[in-house]
Formats: sequence, C-alpha cells, structure tokens
Amino acid sequence: MQIGITCICFDIRYGADYVECMSGHALETSPEHHLTRIERALSYIHCHLDDPLSVQLLAAQSCWSRWQFQRVFTAATGFTVAQYIRELRLSHAAELLISTQKRQLDIALSCGFDSEISFSRSFRHMFGCAPGAYRRRGQRTRMLAAINLQEMPRLPSAMHKSMLSIRVEHQEAITVSGISAPIKGLFSQTPDFTTSVPDVWKRLMRTIQDHALEPAPSNLIGVLDLTQTDNSQESFPYWACFQTDLSPSCVGLKTLTIPAQDYAVIPHHGDISSLQKALECFIVHWLPESGYCGVNGFDLEMYDQRFRPGSADCYMEYWVPVKPR
Repeated sequence: MQIGITCICFDIRYGADYVECMSGHALETSPEHHLTRIERALSYIHCHLDDPLSVQLLAAQSCWSRWQFQRVFTAATGFTVAQYIRELRLSHAAELLISTQKRQLDIALSCGFDSEISFSRSFRHMFGCAPGAYRRRGQRTRMLAAINLQEMPRLPSAMHKSMLSIRVEHQEAITVSGISAPIKGLFSQTPDFTTSVPDVWKRLMRTIQDHALEPAPSNLIGVLDLTQTDNSQESFPYWACFQTDLSPSCVGLKTLTIPAQDYAVIPHHGDISSLQKALECFIVHWLPESGYCGVNGFDLEMYDQRFRPGSADCYMEYWVPVKPR
C-alpha cells in the first residue's frame, strides 16, 4: 500500500474559466463575470439561505430548465439541490446552537424550518442526535460551510465537489503508535517529501509484518507535526502510524498524543496526485471564505479500506486543524 505521499505539496494556479453543460459544450463566461452558471446559483443559495428557495427559482437564476438545472447541479456538486440547501441550513443551525444562546424554536425558524418538530427531525437525521444534545456536547461535527463564491477568486469547476463536501469535525484527543522522521516540505530549499514520506511508511509496514501486528485498515494515519514550524525551519516531523491497544515499546514504535481539535475535513476521490490541487483550492478558495482560520497543529491523512492506489475509486481524507474566526 503506497500511502502518505501528499504532504503539503501544493502550488498556486487557477483553473479554466468554464463549466461543462449537459450537451457537452463549454459554457464560457464573459470577462466581466467571474462565476459560471452553477457558481452563480450556489452564490444565490448562500446569500438567500434564510429565504424560501425552490428549484424553479434557482433554475431561473441559471437560465436552465428545472430538469437541466437539477442534473447539472448534482453532477457539479455531488448534492441534490434540496439536500445541499437542507444540509447548509442545518449546519448553520448547528453553529448557532453552539455559539449562541438562542432558543431552538428561534433557530429553527431563522434557518427556514416551519416548526421546531420538523427542525428536530431533520437535525437528528443529519447529526445523529437532537439539537439539545448537540448544544450540550458543544463540539462541531458534520458541518458544511457556505462559501461566498462572489468574494473569492475563480473556483475551478473540477474542484466543486471537493470544496462543497468539506465538513468541520471535532476530533477528541487520540494516541497513536508509529514511526517518525524529519522531512523537508514544500517551503524547504531542498524538499524531499516525495521520497522520505514513502520511506517512513515502508519502515512501518515492515515493522508490522515482522511483528505480525494487525492494525485495522481504518486506523492508518499520516501525521504532519506542524506545531513548531516557523519561517526559519525547513523540516518537520512526519509520522506513519495507527491506533492500537498494544504497547509500542515492545516492537520499537514510538507514541504520539494528538490533542483534541476542530478540523476541516477534505474528502478526496481519485488519484492521490490530484490531492495537490484540492489542497491548493482549500487554502486559496475555501478557507478565506469559510468563517474559519488555520492553526498550527497536526495535519492528518486518514486512510481506510477505501484507499486503493491506482483506482479511480481511491478515497482518503485530509484533516486540517482550524478554529472559528
């Protein structure tokens, strides 16, 4: 398994200024407009999230029929129109539950729900608990952020799904066991992460085989320790590790405790080499307009059984520590 090769290796470029429509033709935008039709529809949703929104209204904004709009929207974002609006409203409600003392009824009505009962039912379906329990827990989980596309540079159409699927999760403190080594990342004058990171993973896999350890596939984690980085440092520790109940000292592994933290979770589908573009878009597009800011901490690469290098269905998640502004 070849993993752990992402390692903040992005550069800054911008995507093509078009979006593919159902006929297969590119819908070019005029120079004075920065948004494609889908981006304009998304921007309208974000700016009118508290207002009644219908497919017919949104289709009129994009100059498509209702049928065309729904198909293009789902193809571009990975959400149905109704699902996207509902999850954004519920995410906004979740933030209000944590950050304000507003009554649940007032939050429900302000987020477009007709009653507290319908709000509670939808909230429980998305978050797995009642609004009151979510407020008492005080931890951000499964929250989507409404990105104001009108206030950001052009978002490449190929990145729509990745950027719109980013969620905010709270991760409790965890202790991992593994192998670490200093690596030189993107900002080093002599970066070596493309060779050093795979070498760390090979050492871990060899240790696992030699000692017949069996970490569950869902427990494999790459950790970028960026807690002490500054402009004067060229290298930082990279960990190839997993969660286990075994004593690591008996097999020559080290332990690392990762403190509790809120994370922006970037889901990535497809070839791992394209994660560079997703991280670039996250830094340049998503983060400045999300209401969150990055913090020095531990970046996490999460690998499970869906990570199949070379497969079009390959999936992993990159977790970036954030905090509300």
